[in-house]
Amino acid sequence: MMIGRGTLMEFAFTAEQEQFREIVGRFLTDKSPTTAVRRLMDTEEGYERQVWQQLCGELGLAGLHIPEAYGGSGFGPVELGVAMEEQGRALLCAPYLGSAVMAGYAILLGASEDQKQKLLPPIATGSKIASLAVTERSGFWSETDVNLAATPEGGGYRLSGQKRFVLNGGEADLMVVVGRTAAGLSLFAVESGADGVSASPAPAMDPTRKIADVIFDNVPAVLLGEEGKAPLEDIYNAVLIAFANEMIGGAQALLTSAIDYAKLRVQFGRAIGSFQAIKHRCADLLVQVELAKSTAYQAAQTLAAGEDATVAASMAKAAASECYLHAAKECIQFHGGIGFTWENDTHLWFKRAKSSEVFLGTPKQHRERLLAAMGV
Repeated sequence: MMIGRGTLMEFAFTAEQEQFREIVGRFLTDKSPTTAVRRLMDTEEGYERQVWQQLCGELGLAGLHIPEAYGGSGFGPVELGVAMEEQGRALLCAPYLGSAVMAGYAILLGASEDQKQKLLPPIATGSKIASLAVTERSGFWSETDVNLAATPEGGGYRLSGQKRFVLNGGEADLMVVVGRTAAGLSLFAVESGADGVSASPAPAMDPTRKIADVIFDNVPAVLLGEEGKAPLEDIYNAVLIAFANEMIGGAQALLTSAIDYAKLRVQFGRAIGSFQAIKHRCADLLVQVELAKSTAYQAAQTLAAGEDATVAASMAKAAASECYLHAAKECIQFHGGIGFTWENDTHLWFKRAKSSEVFLGTPKQHRERLLAAMGV
């Protein structure tokens, strides 16, 4: 199935897309200051339900990329990228990536028409939190890594096995699980409260994202779509592109923070930003951020145009994750001694950047994937 096109972006964002960015940015600036981030990351749930409902209800962000026929707004990957970028900039603590993006795309691309009509509307409104469980031992999204067994029983299936690094796995009401049947890899829907489902919080460098290890012990499940035809690569590409746009939002926030501090901090009677060495580092970082932005924007455009996005998606993930981590390290260096203290907010983005570097695949793994897709 082709992902909804939404509005295509021609070399620059349209006036409507820029206005949408401004609206989302204002909302997140108000609702996700670093004081709120610090408070929420220490909670078990990891997000504030009232803010989540406002984000889904007032702004309609959870259903942004979901067609109107399934309760969404009917926009596409470009608009979703704008929303993700602003969330990364604000370091939003919410189950958006896990529920709206990962699980939402899995159902949209892999479920039957009747299943989409049933499952997508509550995800689009935010009334139900969903998660996507794919990775197992290696932590990399790979068909060869999926060993969770799906056994037919009666009119349904039973799942047995373990999934690791499940984003929002502990908070989800519904899980979309990738399992292996005799016909191959398939998607299944599992109610999180079903007998045999056990989710335990997994240790994570970034406490603003809640991940879990989930054990399935003979759990009843419903097959989504056709058996053995889970469109993993299509889902993966769509998720990677949205994720890359989130990362460049975080990188931009760090660049802005570094420049602002360089203008404020005085050394030897001058603002440190006036020194040539600092100017050069700012310029180098700006170039890297802009290049990563271009890669992520182009990937969203490729997906919106209905083209094969495998190369663009992996290129965007590799570039964005490296840029994000580099921006975090540079921002810490710019702040000097205070940048290494937990009281300085730079550490919040640093932890998000480091975890994002490896989540859904490292830069090295994605370069190998894009080269394989290019036949090199």
